[in-house]
Amino acid sequence: MKLIRLKKVSELTGLGRSSIYNYMNEDRFPKSVKLGPRLVAWVEEEVQAWIMERVVERE
Repeated sequence: MKLIRLKKVSELTGLGRSSIYNYMNEDRFPKSVKLGPRLVAWVEEEVQAWIMERVVERE
């Protein structure tokens, strides 16, 4: 399992910080993992799965 930071999540999804957090609050995006008081990351496999769900939905 690999954890990725916000910058990489944004690069992979094309979403900005606000959109990522809004989607998380709406339970429409994988939740982050708290690593410290001000440090979070996402499980890369969960983000990749979310992207693939978007691709499948368009078809």
